[in-house]
Amino acid sequence: MLTKTRWPYPRIIAHRGAGVMAPENTLSALRVAASLGFAGVEVDARLAACGTVVLIHDGTVDRTTDASGAVSDFGAAELAAMDAGVWFGNEFAGQPVPTLEQGAALGQQFGLWMNVEIKTDPDADARDAGAAIAAEVARRWGAASPPPLLSSFSEDALAGARVAAPDLPRGLLVDALPHDWLDRAQALGCSSLHVRHDALSAAIVTAVREAGLGLLAFTVNEPGRAITLFEWGVDAIVTDELREIRADFLSLYGIG
Repeated sequence: MLTKTRWPYPRIIAHRGAGVMAPENTLSALRVAASLGFAGVEVDARLAACGTVVLIHDGTVDRTTDASGAVSDFGAAELAAMDAGVWFGNEFAGQPVPTLEQGAALGQQFGLWMNVEIKTDPDADARDAGAAIAAEVARRWGAASPPPLLSSFSEDALAGARVAAPDLPRGLLVDALPHDWLDRAQALGCSSLHVRHDALSAAIVTAVREAGLGLLAFTVNEPGRAITLFEWGVDAIVTDELREIRADFLSLYGIG
């Protein structure tokens, strides 16, 4: 059973704010996560047409707003004018697509730590996107301790982030661990690996920890699976199941 960890961040992290209890990546989602006692949230960041960093998962606005089109075709003001809440429920009608600046301000107000996932577009320069988003995170959080953690599936985005904000920690996101995972993580100066939970085994967890890297598992929605992962030595999990995998989950189950 895990009794000690080098992971300096919250270990139960609410996915996309509180994306199954409020519209994902909105200010409402951050408020809900805070109200439930979560100390950490994961959010998705990408660039609007004007270069402003906004919080939205998809490359288009179709699924999570009342509009349609690519996020990169709209400026931040246009995105803010969209309704990013009514699709989830009428009580959330009028929620805008927030900027990272707004999310950071609200998160700091509530004492929420953030894992900011850098999203990129296939037809855009991922290094430039990673650099721009990392620079904005550095601006908005300054010398916060612990600092936000940047993560991405794009190694180019993480390379750009490293140049723009070398002091911010970085995590490499993968669906399954490639054979050269350690070389890739070290080349990017990553402090952690973020791996889809069903691609993990006890042996993999041990290998990652012995390499000195933090290990985050996503997206874990079954309490039994969460317990198993923590007992293997996983440092943190991202979850949608905020009712059963609560902020106090570790203490409830006596996990160190």
